[in-house]
Amino acid sequence: MKHMAVYLLCVLGGKENPTKDDIAAAMGAVGLETDDARLTALLEALEGKELGELLESGKELLAKIGGGGGGGGGGGGGGGDAPEEEKEEEKEEEEEMDLGGGMDMFGGDDAGGGDFK
Repeated sequence: MKHMAVYLLCVLGGKENPTKDDIAAAMGAVGLETDDARLTALLEALEGKELGELLESGKELLAKIGGGGGGGGGGGGGGGDAPEEEKEEEKEEEEEMDLGGGMDMFGGDDAGGGDFK
């Protein structure tokens, strides 16, 4: 299968009829080993055939086999009568930070509240 994949990549890369050496070089470039017997058998099977025709005939064969359907829809919900319990979130109490007086957001005195009395 990997030999066929590399053959197709070579064709997509511009080699109309990739040779054994082309395929072996491409496989070697990515660290794959070439099985000489399988590569020879693949090239003999593809010799004199146009790739477009091969792909089209392959599609026809796949159509005969079928794809197995869509797998059906997902199952419905559990329909149980028990209400789902709500999880109560624990609220973290924020610690008030004492800024040491002297800092009032509204520019008032240390008593706070600014100009509002």
